[in-house]
Amino acid sequence: MRHQRTQRWLLFLFAGLAAISVSAQTDAGTADWHQAYQQLLEDYADDESATLSEVNLELLQQLADHPINLNATTRSELEQLPFLSPQQVMDLIEYLDRYRPVRSLGELRMVRSLSYQQLSLLPYFVYVGEYTPPETMRPPVVVRQALTATANIPFYNRKGDDNGYLGYQYRHSLRYELDYGKKLRAGIIGAQDAGEPFFTDRNRWGYDAYSYYLQVNDLGPVATAIVGKYKLSAGMGLVLNNGFSMGKTITLQSLGRLSQGLRPHSSRSEQGYFQGAAATISLGKPLSVTLMASHRGVDATLNDDDGTAKTLIYSGYHRTPGEIQKKYNTHLTALGATTAFHAAAFRMGATAIYTETDRALRPDRSQPFRRYYPHGERFFNASLYYGYDHHRWTVRGETAISQEGALATIHALSHQSRSGTSITALHRFYSHRYSSFYAHSFSEGSRIQNEQGFYLGATCRPISHLQLQAYADYAYFPQPRYRVSASSHALDLFLQANYQRARWDLSGRLRARFRQQDNDEQTALVPVREQRGRLAATYRYSERLSLKSQLDLAQMTCPTTSRGIMVSQQGTYQSKKHLLCASAALFHTDDYDSRLYLYERQMRYDFSFPMYYGQGMHLMLLARTAITPQLHLTAKLGYTNYFDRAVIGSGQQQIPHSSATDLSLQLHYRF
Repeated sequence: MRHQRTQRWLLFLFAGLAAISVSAQTDAGTADWHQAYQQLLEDYADDESATLSEVNLELLQQLADHPINLNATTRSELEQLPFLSPQQVMDLIEYLDRYRPVRSLGELRMVRSLSYQQLSLLPYFVYVGEYTPPETMRPPVVVRQALTATANIPFYNRKGDDNGYLGYQYRHSLRYELDYGKKLRAGIIGAQDAGEPFFTDRNRWGYDAYSYYLQVNDLGPVATAIVGKYKLSAGMGLVLNNGFSMGKTITLQSLGRLSQGLRPHSSRSEQGYFQGAAATISLGKPLSVTLMASHRGVDATLNDDDGTAKTLIYSGYHRTPGEIQKKYNTHLTALGATTAFHAAAFRMGATAIYTETDRALRPDRSQPFRRYYPHGERFFNASLYYGYDHHRWTVRGETAISQEGALATIHALSHQSRSGTSITALHRFYSHRYSSFYAHSFSEGSRIQNEQGFYLGATCRPISHLQLQAYADYAYFPQPRYRVSASSHALDLFLQANYQRARWDLSGRLRARFRQQDNDEQTALVPVREQRGRLAATYRYSERLSLKSQLDLAQMTCPTTSRGIMVSQQGTYQSKKHLLCASAALFHTDDYDSRLYLYERQMRYDFSFPMYYGQGMHLMLLARTAITPQLHLTAKLGYTNYFDRAVIGSGQQQIPHSSATDLSLQLHYRF
């Protein structure tokens, strides 16, 4: 009864917020990039080859917070935008060099290689400011500070909340950021997961995890230097990439380009970062070197007999005495360097990194798929990467080696015509003996190891309002994998069509995956066939109001057939000062194998792709309002009700109800 009264009270609260947002005076325009980027975000949900997390998409929020002045930009700045291909960056620079100063963003339509989606995205990441000749570029110093407080309040108790977890059931974080023009950037983020102790136990300093950084730019020969926690990417990610990942759908957009460089770890995530210091030093216009040193703690499961590390854990959860005991019980020390040479159309570079653990890694190698996991105390990786950018052709490649002499190599060739048609071919070979702690690159599996494959993707615009995208990816795995006890192969096929005209945006996509896995007796491999489809229609009543209807289908056969269907509706009203987003989804799947994903709007710095299986419904309402120009309040209510079960989840996460309601609140103050 109390549960029902709480839900009714929350619905009344959000109805009031919605009425305030809709009735308030609004301005045209918005600074929220999620709506324009939603299509690619939705593609991520089904793309297991991409590392989908706050670690990746936080980069986009950072870029949106610091938009680029087209009249005072450089090629290196535009290359930070991960949705632009090398040719599109070159086309933009060519247009700017010829016609600068740009008077309005509408001029970008003259760059014919930019697609409709990219033209919709660019206004959130670039702007038309004061023109500054390249030889006298000295942008004015603008000091910005921001304080963001976020909390999630569940209106239910998990099993662990009543008996097992050491802290309260509330998830919360606090973030402070300082920007002093482009010269200096600093920040600190404290984050707490639900169930973790706060100012008690091992967390006597408050939050369970902190991220902090101090970044300086353009300090003499030092292009960038960071002290604290940071990310570093180089080449195509075979040795070093804890930044933006290369999934199959993002490869279609970027034509195989990987965002590179040194940047701070300004995320609440507890994985994918270094801790220490790093600096990029310019040794002349074409040549630069980046030096890094890191020492950080990681969680690990230890072997009972000798105290060595069995498995490294990056979940970041420290809710129970057992999880607390594992907190930072192992340390990684890393020393590395990257060099980059960029002259005219040529790119070359080298990467080397040495890692040492204070506990020897001794994984359980009795399972065949773990036979080549990292083993020992000292590890070394090195690579050469290279590239050539023609006006229409781009070549990228990297070849890496590990301390055992194992090889990994990847090469991409792409072509983009003036009409926007692009073709990308990518080949990779990852030895089953190759391993790297920090590698994230293009792959079918979750590791840069034990894989050979070829990818071919294309994007074309047969008529002005229609865009077609397709790829085919074949992978061969010579050694056993998880749930696959022999050599196997996989085939991934994808086709998507987008039609935009006037106020309508229609899209349809099909994805078919064919792979192999062990049968129940583990005596032979059986085929696994997975098909997923989506139809979506968006209607924009105006610049402020849009509606979207979507149908998702899934079918998995292995060897029995499991099917799933989900119908969802979303409405968004947004302006410069206000945002109101509501969505409803009804889903029905036979089991977990036919699960479905749905992109859902979240708070600033948060990203969510909920997964649904079974039978039920999900409702979401998000409202954001500018209390003052500097102070923004966001509230989000989520409600999920299952029709086929009396409890949700299992173990310590089990909820003793068939429904769950969550409220999230965020205050963002910029001064």
